[in-house]
Amino acid sequence: MTDIDLSDLAADRDGSRKLRGYLARPAGTGPWPAVVMIHEIFGLDDVMRRHADHLAGLGYLTLAVDLFSAGGTTRCLVATMTAMIRGHGRAFADIGAARDYLGGSRDCTGKIGVVGFCMGGGFALLSASDGYDAAAVNYGQLPRDLDETLAGACPIVGSYGGRDPQLRGAASRLDAALNKAGVTHDVKEYPAAGHAFLNDTKAGPRALRPLLRVAGIGPEPESAKDAWDRIELFFATHLN
Repeated sequence: MTDIDLSDLAADRDGSRKLRGYLARPAGTGPWPAVVMIHEIFGLDDVMRRHADHLAGLGYLTLAVDLFSAGGTTRCLVATMTAMIRGHGRAFADIGAARDYLGGSRDCTGKIGVVGFCMGGGFALLSASDGYDAAAVNYGQLPRDLDETLAGACPIVGSYGGRDPQLRGAASRLDAALNKAGVTHDVKEYPAAGHAFLNDTKAGPRALRPLLRVAGIGPEPESAKDAWDRIELFFATHLN
């Protein structure tokens, strides 16, 4: 597990001047299928790094790209969210740089997936038609032009919380759109879960955590276990 510099690859794509990532390697000797991981709105913190470590434990060379490398959460959040809403911008170049790194690595089999959480889930969904072999969308915002986004998309596994007021009905809308597009998929809503339920502990600034708890944002272990099991099976099917 190591931090790496992706700045040169990002520059080739007109991405961030400084771009970092966290690379988690499976045990043993590669090559392995690979995964680009995109963090939630609070950045590439310890919770997100543990997600990357978990994916490595499942046998995937995992690169968690830090979309806030250029200036931290405060300076980068607005630009990053704007890029997600518009469907283009620096964040997509940075995600592409992470994929370039994996694709050029001798440790990668050539099969590459993308997984995201919260904000990252939105990016994973928007990236699903960019040539990945599978995508895991975890409580990701749905784009306005959902049908257009899903044209040519790779297989998608999606997980949403039934107690997530931000994304009420998102799972059913995504499932219906994937059916319409003929995309192989597995989308599930967990009635007991809210937003960020896959996290293993509370995340975000400490001052905000009481508000997040009231809003039902945070871990829900039983739902999380099932969601991880589905991701593991889905990736084993499409990346191995």
